[in-house]
Amino acid sequence: MDVTKSKIKDLTYLINGAAIEVHKNLGPGLLESVYHNCFAYELECRGLQFLSEMRIPIAYKELSIESKLRCDFFIENLITVELKAIDSIPPIDEARLISYMKLLKSPKGIIYNFNVINLYHEGQKTYVNDYYTYLKD
Repeated sequence: MDVTKSKIKDLTYLINGAAIEVHKNLGPGLLESVYHNCFAYELECRGLQFLSEMRIPIAYKELSIESKLRCDFFIENLITVELKAIDSIPPIDEARLISYMKLLKSPKGIIYNFNVINLYHEGQKTYVNDYYTYLKD
């Protein structure tokens, strides 16, 4: 099946549901590792394929560089997700997610910050790039 914007939208809905379920049950104020484990469980419950703590491959010109960069989740080989449990998302975390998306050729990325009262309105930022722009509707 071809990847379409509609498929990305449906997948985003499932991922958002998983994050909201975790936040609804746990609330803010816990360690990121707790949210990470519970989020992975919710993704499994929804039948989604994902890699957790995936090492990011870096290709620079003709070089393949081994790095210690890891993204929290790479879901269905399409959406990059980073989890946080902090006061606010600093610009460097946004830049890191955008770089991960580029390196993974991921059309969409989401940062969830679980240290908020309302995850849906305050605790999520979504990003798209050129890989998304060129998808069919």
